Amino acid sequence: MSDRLDQLRGSAEAKRHNARTIAALTGNPGCSRRAVLDAAGVDKLKLADRLGFPGSFGQSRFALSRGNAFEAMLKADDCELLRSVLGADASSGYQDLGASGLHDRQARTVQVLADARAALIDHPLLTLDVGGQTVYLEPDLVAYAHHGRLQVVEIKSFAIVDDQAESAKVSAAAIQAAVYVLALRDLMERLGKDPLLVSHEVVLVCPENFSLNPKAVVLDVRKQMSTLRRQLSRLSSVPALIAALPPDVTFDVELEPAALVDALAQVEARYAPECLSACELSVYCRHEAIGGTAALGRTVREALGGIESVGEVLALAEGRQEPTEEQAEAAALLRAALRLRTEALDLAGPLPPVVDSSPVGPGSQ
Repeated sequence: MSDRLDQLRGSAEAKRHNARTIAALTGNPGCSRRAVLDAAGVDKLKLADRLGFPGSFGQSRFALSRGNAFEAMLKADDCELLRSVLGADASSGYQDLGASGLHDRQARTVQVLADARAALIDHPLLTLDVGGQTVYLEPDLVAYAHHGRLQVVEIKSFAIVDDQAESAKVSAAAIQAAVYVLALRDLMERLGKDPLLVSHEVVLVCPENFSLNPKAVVLDVRKQMSTLRRQLSRLSSVPALIAALPPDVTFDVELEPAALVDALAQVEARYAPECLSACELSVYCRHEAIGGTAALGRTVREALGGIESVGEVLALAEGRQEPTEEQAEAAALLRAALRLRTEALDLAGPLPPVVDSSPVGPGSQ
């Protein structure tokens, strides 16, 4: 499988999964294309650029710099400031696992959690099974708190102003933290410990108001964990998806765009407008979905019961096409909607003529 993934990726270096990509992947679990590309470590941003559909994605340089500065400030002097924000004992232990290599850091993370000696664990490395593949995850921090229970700490650079923060950003932070909680509980279970030793409450640390003064809030992520479990279980098996591909298919970004288009056509995509904020390849997939009901959103697509094209929708609504047995209910709704639209336009009458109100005469230029 490893050799096949390397072949799919081509000459480029593998781009690893993280909590953000898992959260985005589970937001659209039916997209086989994203599952395969992420499993192979394909850089979707470079792929989109090669296809001629570049787009800005991710955080700005300013946001990244602010986030890095905020995290460095919190973690300075063995997390002295973060300890005070969390209310941790100044004498509690601290261990930074970030200096070692990937596999060594994972082994040290397992050992530290098995021994339960450190009160603050910086740069731990966790694993989680996603679509049959092992994904490495790097939470900001794991802390012991509340009677020895493990608690995830998520550090974000967006501000909490007057005890309020942007709901979309808080929601994204909560689902990322839920990924870490699932991974921690999985690890505790493998160690023979009670997975419920990992708290479902996570600590979100953000700047307060318009300063860099940190503020900690507690989030209950049980709902996000339940959603993640359900959606991860629905993900198609990546090995099965890859086995179904022609043996010569590759997504090497050095290929000509036409060859990449042919390769992508071999893997089913499930585009929805929400993908634009979650997937680097979404602009290309939107272009590919033009004329299809998928481009109108999940609600419309599901209401139409599998009618794939807008042309077919119009034909069914206007009675130019007889519906199949499966399309009968959707066709009746479409005809009713068209009738109501026609009646509303008839009652409204013709639109008034457009009058040009621009000035005329000398000086009007």
